Amino acid sequence: MAHRPVPQADDGGQQDAVRRRPRLNQAAVLRAGVVLADAVGIDGFTMRTLAQELGVAPMALYKHVANKQELLDGMVDLVWAEVTEPDAARGWKPALRERAVSLRNGLVRHRWAVGLMEAHGRPGLENLKQHNALLGCLRESGFSFRTAVHVTSLLDAYIYGFALQQKTLSFETPEESGQAAAATRDGIPDDAAARYPYLLEVVGELAAEGYDYDVEFETGLDVLLDGIDALRASWRNG
Repeated sequence: MAHRPVPQADDGGQQDAVRRRPRLNQAAVLRAGVVLADAVGIDGFTMRTLAQELGVAPMALYKHVANKQELLDGMVDLVWAEVTEPDAARGWKPALRERAVSLRNGLVRHRWAVGLMEAHGRPGLENLKQHNALLGCLRESGFSFRTAVHVTSLLDAYIYGFALQQKTLSFETPEESGQAAAATRDGIPDDAAARYPYLLEVVGELAAEGYDYDVEFETGLDVLLDGIDALRASWRNG
């Protein structure tokens, strides 16, 4: 009696999927991590969700990064790579201004990175290069070691503080801020209005004109840089 051949399972689709899947390397994992964190934020970011996005088992990621901290360190370094390095040849003030605007713009694009740029993890090469460039710009422009430290601390506090405030506020555009201000104005009871005239003035103006993050950031940055220029001679040298 003739035996019928046993039908074989058709796994061509699975094999095609495997062939189409790009080969993973560390750079691809880090880039995918940035894209995922941009979409879900740092609270929703896990090794498991990243593995799902890449279509691999979670353990496959550990061939390229030792742990989540190393992954985050590498992702932060990609953000640093987007920042414009200050060049002393352009003059320290325009160079630092351009660098500050570039860093803040990077934190707007990658809001999950706010709070991680100077975190306790191991700094990457882009991180080291950026910090060295900032200090080099100041030192080559005649700033003493101590004044360079002062300026670095001031700029970090301003840039990261502004980025954190922008991250936590409920509006994105001047139009949205105007709507929020109008809601605040309308929510102040009539019997309280006389006690808060200056607050009402501010929310009234913002309701009409809105709050522009870019304008406010650059205005404050110019005040800070002008203040550094005016006070640097009085700071303790070292």
